[in-house]
Amino acid sequence: MDIPMANIQALLALAMFIASLLIARIFGNIRRGKWPGGELWILYLRILLGFLLAAAITFGFYSFAGISIIG
Repeated sequence: MDIPMANIQALLALAMFIASLLIARIFGNIRRGKWPGGELWILYLRILLGFLLAAAITFGFYSFAGISIIG
């Protein structure tokens, strides 16, 4: 079973986008005061969210172009 690299990149892009949605939900809960956390946690989650979204966009773009960047 040989999966094309573009499909693996597309799955990675989808997984990173779902992870970024989860991080955004955590960020919102901390911001509203539902969950404990301070300004440092919010900064950390914003940085993590930015990196996850950038990686998801990059993997998605290259998978649609058919270019392998992970192998």
